Order: sequence, then structure tokens, then C-alpha cells
Amino acid sequence: MSDRHFPFWPAGHSRHLTAPQTSLFYNVEVSAARYPDKPYILFYDTPITYAEFKDEAERIAGYLEQVCKVKKGDRVLLFMQNSPQFVLAYYGILRANAVVVPVNPMNKSHELLHYVKDTGATAAIVAQDLFPQMAPMLEHGLEQILVAAYSDYLKRPTDLKIPDFVSAPREPLNGKGVTLWSDMLTRNLRPGPLTVGPDDLCVMPYTSGTTGHPKGCMHTHRGVMFSLVASMQWFNTNQDAVTLSVLPFFHVTGMQGSMSGPLYYGSTIVILPRWDRDVAAACIQRYRIGTLQLISTMVVDLLANPRIGEYDLSSLRGIRGGGAAMPEAVAQKLRDLLGVPYVEGYGMSETIAATHINPPLRPKKQCLGIPIYDVEARVVDPADFHELPPGETGEIIVNAPHVMQGYWNHPAATKDAFVEIDGKRFLRTGDLAMTDEDGYFFMVDRLKRMINASGFKVWPAEVETMLYQHPAIQEACVIAANDAKRGETVKAVIVLRDAWRGKIGAQEIIDWAHENMAAYKSPRIVEFVDSLPKSSSGKLQWRELQEREKALS
Repeated sequence: MSDRHFPFWPAGHSRHLTAPQTSLFYNVEVSAARYPDKPYILFYDTPITYAEFKDEAERIAGYLEQVCKVKKGDRVLLFMQNSPQFVLAYYGILRANAVVVPVNPMNKSHELLHYVKDTGATAAIVAQDLFPQMAPMLEHGLEQILVAAYSDYLKRPTDLKIPDFVSAPREPLNGKGVTLWSDMLTRNLRPGPLTVGPDDLCVMPYTSGTTGHPKGCMHTHRGVMFSLVASMQWFNTNQDAVTLSVLPFFHVTGMQGSMSGPLYYGSTIVILPRWDRDVAAACIQRYRIGTLQLISTMVVDLLANPRIGEYDLSSLRGIRGGGAAMPEAVAQKLRDLLGVPYVEGYGMSETIAATHINPPLRPKKQCLGIPIYDVEARVVDPADFHELPPGETGEIIVNAPHVMQGYWNHPAATKDAFVEIDGKRFLRTGDLAMTDEDGYFFMVDRLKRMINASGFKVWPAEVETMLYQHPAIQEACVIAANDAKRGETVKAVIVLRDAWRGKIGAQEIIDWAHENMAAYKSPRIVEFVDSLPKSSSGKLQWRELQEREKALS
């Protein structure tokens, strides 16, 4: 591993991080003991103190254990937008000694079926607006669904604009296996002992990769604890910090940097379920927010707001992000207009957030950053894994304390994901990068087949698998198309069955896809062709179509 980046290491920071050897729920107990009356969460001006948070999380755990019969190591699905209930459910599941399975709230019933079957989950905690998508799963293995109305936590008046799905009144849902969040809390059931340790499974975010179905990344309390402490310490977070939490909590970046990290330090988070540039600016001004995580499209939207000058944003010290490269012109405008840097990082679901972050005082633009504490990262030749010198492109491989244990129920995929070098187990990221003379990492391309749409990873094989369920589609190949706002968007190149030619249009395929899969992965462009390019062995030549698309843009 190169040490060229050490001269740019954050001042005063050791290169090794000693992480606590405790479970994640212990962080709740510590912060509630230290700061019982301090708000952990602010939700449209309604506060939830650390003491209140601990109490309600324990009630959730008690209900999961005593009514839902959740046992140590069981997987529980968590399906909702950013909200107090998401955070409470996350830690309630952990307090029940179980494993959190965060699910993208854009997923449809057909996609949820895979999560239920693959995890073996019998319980799910779901938002009221998403209940219709999860309800059919009661016939496919789920036994209990807890349903939360976001409006239950709008307890104080506010002049902030609240989305309709958040302000919607609680609905009187019922039926076998269906319990309202409010009824669950009223039961006031208490859990048994907290028995999980650092090496027990903690959270299992799903990622797809090159196969047609998502795979669960198995993370332990030890690894997740290391990740959240590392990211907070890198940016010198303290208990008096206030963070705007708008990146999705189901995704590892928001989960660690905007939810669990602040809880560890006893600081405060201001939750927004959905990005709104005026509400975000109003919250920064009102709560003197110092830091926030935003993807590049959010920053572009914030800076494009004609009213931005009406807000006092002087409390901001910096904006952190990743997932998609920040255009240099936008980063410069951010500095010119607000006087703050955009500090980029790099990580994966497999690493439960960042393995690389730019030094806060020495960031480089459109750069992944440098390896953080105890991370050994190399750029290697994908063929024989020898390390490459600066300026040469190869695959990023990573050895770190927070790399996943493997893929749930997928031993073959786990084996393929790792390579052993010098007696160490390295994760193959599938991302092609190069280092510069200072040891900073820069993304170049992808070894793996993936589309990056506004920071969301879309795996073409998964989308193709779902497209084949349409009766009109004979063959499909999914590629990336350039998009001015999203960076990349999803395009499907389709061969129709003979009986359907001339009888169905591209928009009908797009509409069908939007109804049957999450919006971020649903094709926004459809092109009909007579045939798809194939090799002599009949293998689809997707790269040929991708290169052709690049040439047209």
C-alpha cells in the first residue's frame, strides 16, 4: 500500500482508530444517560429527546420480541422514508437482538417479495404510505407488519412546508398481522436482555451486482461501529453539532453519516423525508446547522434557488457527499456563493459507507479521497492483482475493519467478491480508478456493469430480469444514457416479440416498468431494435451498445 497520502492526513489524527467493542444499541444507552433532555431528532420543529428515543426504541423491541416472536439474529424489514420512526425502528430492531434489513422505499411489491423470501423475515416495519406495497407479503411469509404514520410525530406547530405524505392523518388499518405503530407503543412492552455482541450481525443492506437479484451485505456491530466512528471523527464531530439529515437512511451513506454517527456523539439531527431546497435552507438558518450530506444534484438545486440569498447560511462549515462526482463548476460555485467546500468520499454497501474520504482541509475536486483509518486500499491490475503505479488505471481493492462478512445465502458470490493477497482478504470493488502523485484516488470507469443515476446504483442485470416479465419483450439490454440532471439514466434496448411489433410503444413499456419496479431503476428511455449484438457463443455484447450510446452523446 502506498503511503503518499500521509502528508495530507488530517492534523492531529492518528492513523489507527480504536473502535468501541460494543453493540450499536449501547450508543443509545450512553447518549440517553449523558444527554437525556437534549433533542436527538428534530422533525418539522418537533423534538425527540435522547431519553424519549431510548424509551420508545425499547417499547418497539419489547413488541417485536413478545408479539412478533422475533429472536436473536432474525431479520426484520424496515421500509420507510427518513423519519423519526425509521430511526426508532432501526434501533428497536437492534435492541431486540435482531438484524435490520433496510429496504429502498421506492421498491414495489414484486421487488419486496425477493427480500421476504431471501431473508426469511417474518416481521416488517412499514410506513403508512408504503403499506399497500408490503401488505401482499402477508401471503408470502410475512406474519407481522407494524404500520407507522409520519404525522404521529408532528406534535408542534411549524411554518415549514410539510409534504402531503408526511402530514397525512393516521389511517385505521387493521387485519390479521397488522398493527398500528401507535397501538404498539401503547402496549408499553419491554424487551429481555441485550445479548448481541460486536461480532453478531447488525444490519444487512442489499445490493445487486451482476446477478439478477439483490444480495444482502452482512455487517456486524463491530464493523458498523468502526465505520460510523471513523466518519464522524474524520470531520471532528462533537456533541453540539447539528446535522441536516436528508440523504436516505436506507442507504449506507445517510445511515452512517446522518443517523447513527450523530447518535454516537450525542448530537442532533434535523430530519427531512424528502429534499426540498427551501425547507433545507430554512432549517440550516433556524438550527444553525454546521454540516450536511448532499449528493451533487441536491447541491445543484440548492445553488439554483433564486431565493438563496434570503437565508442566513453562515453556520455551514462544509457539505459532504459521494455516490456521483461533483462537477467542478458546481463545487466552485458552492465555494464562491457559500464559502464552503464540497468534500467527497467513496464507499459501498459492502463497506457500510466510506473507505476513502478527502481530507477536510485538503480536498481535491472530483476525487474519491484517501484511505481512512486502518484502510488498506490498492489500485491493481484486475488480471493478476499486482499494484499499479500512479497514473495507471486498475481496480480498487480494499482491506478494512468495516468490510462485510459476505453476501447472505450467496457463498459463491462471496468467494468471487474477495481476493487474498499477502495473507489479507481484500474486497474487489469492481471500480476502476487511478491514484495521483499525492496518493489520492480518482474514479475512471467501472469494471462491473452498473449505472449511477443521481447517486443510486442501478444494476442492469436486475432491471433486465424484471423486463423479461413483460409479455411483449423477447430480449432486453439495459445500458446507461447521459442525463443532464441525474448524470446517468437508465435506457432499455428492446427486441419485441413478433406478435407485439407495431402494437406497443416505448411509453407503454416505460409506464409498465415504472409500475413494477423502483422509480430510480425504471428505464426512462426505451429503444426498439430488430436484434441485439451477440458474440459467437451467443453472449449479449452489452458493451457494444454502451459504447454506441456514448458516441451519440
